[in-house]
Amino acid sequence: MKKLILIIAIAVFGLTEVNAQYEYKVITSVESIVPNGLGRSRIISANDSKDYKEFTTTQTEEDNTRNKSKRGEIRVKGYDETKLLNFYNLGGIRFQNIAANDAIITSKINTMIEEGWELAFVNTGVESEGGKGDGQGIFITRYFFRRSK
Repeated sequence: MKKLILIIAIAVFGLTEVNAQYEYKVITSVESIVPNGLGRSRIISANDSKDYKEFTTTQTEEDNTRNKSKRGEIRVKGYDETKLLNFYNLGGIRFQNIAANDAIITSKINTMIEEGWELAFVNTGVESEGGKGDGQGIFITRYFFRRSK
């Protein structure tokens, strides 16, 4: 009897895992590392969806036609923009701003989790000051969420 229950439990668990389908959502934080606090820092969350296939062409040796997608067609008009503070101000790096950003990003993640999303993984990148006179730099983080359909 115990073996039968175990076999049924394994079968049910296995079928649930195989049939699990997810939808994904990406939230991006962009934090300025421009000196003197001149940059802009935000959390961006798209509300509109796009089908990548509409903007994709396949290149082959026989057909290498240029992708003719227009930028205006690709752009998303519906998105949330949450203001963050820049890493630097006139006095240099501002740790209070980093703590404030952490609190806001944590709030966004917790809200997403409350809405049934699971934080699947995170990816970061940086483009930093490239030397004298560059004055450019961002720290970007992408948060990938998923939930069952």
